[in-house]
Amino acid sequence: MTVFRKGLPHFAVGTVVKGFGRGSKELGIPTANFPEAVVEKLPEDISTGIYFGWANVDDGPIYKMVMSIGWNPYYKNSKKSMETHILHTFDQDFYGSQLRVAMLGYVRPEKNFKSLDELITAIKGDIAEADQQLEKTEYIEFKTHPFFVDKTSSDFPSFNGLVSNCVSDDESTKKSKKQQETRIETSINGEEKS
Repeated sequence: MTVFRKGLPHFAVGTVVKGFGRGSKELGIPTANFPEAVVEKLPEDISTGIYFGWANVDDGPIYKMVMSIGWNPYYKNSKKSMETHILHTFDQDFYGSQLRVAMLGYVRPEKNFKSLDELITAIKGDIAEADQQLEKTEYIEFKTHPFFVDKTSSDFPSFNGLVSNCVSDDESTKKSKKQQETRIETSINGEEKS
């Protein structure tokens, strides 16, 4: 059985929005960006850095992906972003399309670079690492995960939402509220102080 990093697997779905326009133009590595609403819902367990997993656009095929989560220190971004590079060449941009990703593994922490060439070299290394890791059986199995194949399931959000460890953000919120209510009730009854 695969032992996942805390917070993984993590599933996200959202509408592709325009990013900073640097992926294709400056880096030669196009990315699909999630809207702020999805980024803001990331659980605390998902730290900034580079992740790998699977992605699909609308109801298309499922491809390998590598994702950067963070502020991209080289560019000194003021907003946290989730930028997904899909290991496939698309004929055109797909802004407004639905992007679904399953984040399965962690490559490295976010870091700054001295030059654009150094950044591009690191990204290409991340892509190669993702490509290699996703050949492992334990990760290949996720291509047929219900998140991708059963989009009618109420277990997964259908629009601009997150699922962490197969618990939707609505379920997670309910569970968290219930745990908090239990802790409050326990401390009121004097059984246990936290």
